[in-house]
Amino acid sequence: MKNLYSLLTVFSLLFIACEGPQGIPGPPGSPGQDGGVFVAQSFEVTEDFLPPSYQFTVEVPLDIELFESDMVLVYHLVGIVDGFDVWRILPETVYIETGEEFQYNYEHNFDFVTIYIDAPATFNFNDLLPSETLGQTFRVVVLPVDFAIDNNIDVANFDEVLPYIEN
Repeated sequence: MKNLYSLLTVFSLLFIACEGPQGIPGPPGSPGQDGGVFVAQSFEVTEDFLPPSYQFTVEVPLDIELFESDMVLVYHLVGIVDGFDVWRILPETVYIETGEEFQYNYEHNFDFVTIYIDAPATFNFNDLLPSETLGQTFRVVVLPVDFAIDNNIDVANFDEVLPYIEN
């Protein structure tokens, strides 16, 4: 009886493990993009911080798919080293020659991102240099929050986010 169970088990495994002929291929799908996995989307904006508000608002482009749960991150272009852009995540604290400090900061709602200079009430905006207010470039990155958390991405490090951005 023991041999019969063993023999039945072996034949069952062989029967289950067998494959039949390959079926008919399905219809071709839509053409896709070859390459790596792109999850985040981004766009750049260059603007001036002008009085009296020292802020500007940009609309998220319509070709960027945005969900309520997505993270919206903003990086400031602070320079170029050896031909490579150097980005800092906002908020970014800047110390000026008078010893005072201010921050480039941002806020967003579903469709708009407002980037502004945040400073104490006693701050004298006349002390800002043109290099701190004019022609400032920012990159806005829309990143699915679940993806960032699941992959343990350090969003403060632009180099870690960059591989996932579709340009």
